[in-house]
Amino acid sequence: MPTAPASFLDPALLAKISDLTLLARTVVDGFMHGQHRSMRKGSSMDFAQHRSYQPGDDLRRIDWRVFGRTDRFYIKEYEADTNASVVFALDSSASMDFGSGALTKYDYGRFLIACLAWLSQHQGDRVGLATFTGDLVDVVPASTRHLQLLLHTLGRSKAAGTGHLTNAIEKLTHLTSRAGIVALVSDCYEQPAALGKAADSLRMRGHDVIVFHLVDAAERDFPFTDATTFEDLESGVRLPIRPNDLRAKYKTLTQAHYAAVAARLVASGADYVRVDTDKPLDAALHAYLDRRLARSRVR
Repeated sequence: MPTAPASFLDPALLAKISDLTLLARTVVDGFMHGQHRSMRKGSSMDFAQHRSYQPGDDLRRIDWRVFGRTDRFYIKEYEADTNASVVFALDSSASMDFGSGALTKYDYGRFLIACLAWLSQHQGDRVGLATFTGDLVDVVPASTRHLQLLLHTLGRSKAAGTGHLTNAIEKLTHLTSRAGIVALVSDCYEQPAALGKAADSLRMRGHDVIVFHLVDAAERDFPFTDATTFEDLESGVRLPIRPNDLRAKYKTLTQAHYAAVAARLVASGADYVRVDTDKPLDAALHAYLDRRLARSRVR
């Protein structure tokens, strides 16, 4: 499959672009250049069905005749409505504010979501956003008109506080009554069982789930050499450590955690994508595109 030039996707370059709209457009246009497959299924405008009105829907598509008979709001859907509701859930806990390279995990996550939202919007999907720590922080309902609001919300969001995924995702499930795609972006510093429970909750409501697990190069390689004190960004706990004595054990434990997270999420029916934040965005974009295409084929 053709890919965009690395310059469009390299974290070091992206770190120099402060405007998320410009960044998303540049990355997606570069990425999609040379792609031969379309995510649209057709262009028929034949009427297909009614569905209940959801916040964020275009009011011009309300069927007022049905409202007159039922006193309820219904939206007219057409065969061209092969789009989906896509909600991006971004972990905003303090651990995401770590970065040993050009970008913190949080910045990488924001850039990734901006690009995926831009891609989704321009394929006709409804896009929404939820940022969370131990609770939901910002929520942008999924809509075909909310891309700029989503990008603005991402642009001003910060990583702070203690994360608790299960509670936040449980609340998110009650805000996404329409089955669609939930793309979770997190460093997955949770027990695998908690991550699996969150995915189970979303899957039980009919959502396709894709989890982007962000890993910083220093977390992956543990390149530190000098004895120093490490501080947990969320709890504030400080530990004096001699890295050379612990590197092998650290790598064994982290790899075991990554494997357990992946296995538990896959067991829930979710797609799991490991994303190293020192690598270009293309692998994550391809994974999302493949998920979107797979969903289109079964609709």
